[in-house]
Amino acid sequence: MEKIEINKKVLSKNDMDAAELRSRFKKNGTFTVNIMSSPGSGKTSLLEKILGVLSAKYNVAVIEGDLQTENDKERIEKVGVKAVQIQTGGACHLEAAEIERKLPLIDGDNLDLLIIENVGNLVCPSEYDLGQDANIILLSVTEGDDKPLKYPSMFFAGDIFIINKVDLAPYVDFNIEKAVSNAKKIKSTLEDFIISCKTGAGIEKVIDWFERGILAKKQCS
Repeated sequence: MEKIEINKKVLSKNDMDAAELRSRFKKNGTFTVNIMSSPGSGKTSLLEKILGVLSAKYNVAVIEGDLQTENDKERIEKVGVKAVQIQTGGACHLEAAEIERKLPLIDGDNLDLLIIENVGNLVCPSEYDLGQDANIILLSVTEGDDKPLKYPSMFFAGDIFIINKVDLAPYVDFNIEKAVSNAKKIKSTLEDFIISCKTGAGIEKVIDWFERGILAKKQCS
């Protein structure tokens, strides 16, 4: 019996597609952010809060990922921002080739900021490079403060860590300081933000982070 060794990485095709996207985004000066979280943490609510301010200054678009429906796309369009939906069917993540195919629908070569709202999942999305400049990991206080320890690969892939729904903290068993500490045990360089999409607390700091990223990308392009 002949033994055949398979050395090619399973994700190698996606990695090549992502490298092409990264080069394209760099050439065009597009700051690209991938937002990941479990379902219901508030990814779309966060975008609704920040996009009005950002889109008044910059050319912005959003790619939405969900198993079904165009609900989130419709919510983003109501804010006045271009959006396109990827319905994955059963897939729990987005892939670089899917992002590339949607760019013409949002004038993707003329954007200052592209936000990718990934499928709600704390496992698979972290494994797929989308050519992004930064990953945002969003966690809500309605989840456990040990989530970073349970899903370390997701938090290790992150660049900033946002805790949402802080207005509910007095009513749930969630220790904000412990959650931040747990996240930084996984990756000490994580920049953390504590926000409430309901009350608007902390949103200005998140907007400032996006603006710094947009301007830095323009300087490098």
